[in-house]
Amino acid sequence: MKAEDVNLYLVGFMGTGKSTVGRAVAQRVGFACIDSDHEIERRKGKEIPAIFAELGEPAFRGMEREFIEGGHSTTRTVVACGGGLVVQPGMLARLKAHGVVVCLHASVETILARTSRQKNRPLLNVEDPEARIRKLFAEREPIYRSSGSVILTDGRPMNDIIAHVLRVWRRESGEFARSAEGRAVGAPVASGGAK
Repeated sequence: MKAEDVNLYLVGFMGTGKSTVGRAVAQRVGFACIDSDHEIERRKGKEIPAIFAELGEPAFRGMEREFIEGGHSTTRTVVACGGGLVVQPGMLARLKAHGVVVCLHASVETILARTSRQKNRPLLNVEDPEARIRKLFAEREPIYRSSGSVILTDGRPMNDIIAHVLRVWRRESGEFARSAEGRAVGAPVASGGAK
């Protein structure tokens, strides 16, 4: 695999700019851009709030796992991941096995401002969305911060954020490609026993 073909996975809390930044980055490098939530909605023929209401959050999280494990191209794709995708056990390792992971980060205040008018976020369809955001943010932040390079999106011009993401992707995609090449040429597969 060549470094310029390595997928980019944008993770982070809702409202940090993953979809917007993902589209812009993909356009700059000539990649496809997929939003995991939108792709799940398209495949299931339902919006995320309906999936949550009818099937529950665990079923939705299973759909996210299926999407990451085989529901998208393994090269030349920017994936804007849903906010809860990377916090599921084992998902960060799955993402890192497929490409470069970059976390977009914003303050709770910025997230509140960016999500306050949106009605398609089932986790915020509660009496006190601000309290819910603060609670989820506190629970998830350690996982986000450990997921990969963290890029702040608060009060920064979009072009600066895009340039920062591209710098990180270019650096880390080279490392990923070299590592993938090493795995491909690695030790022979053992015969018999567990593999």
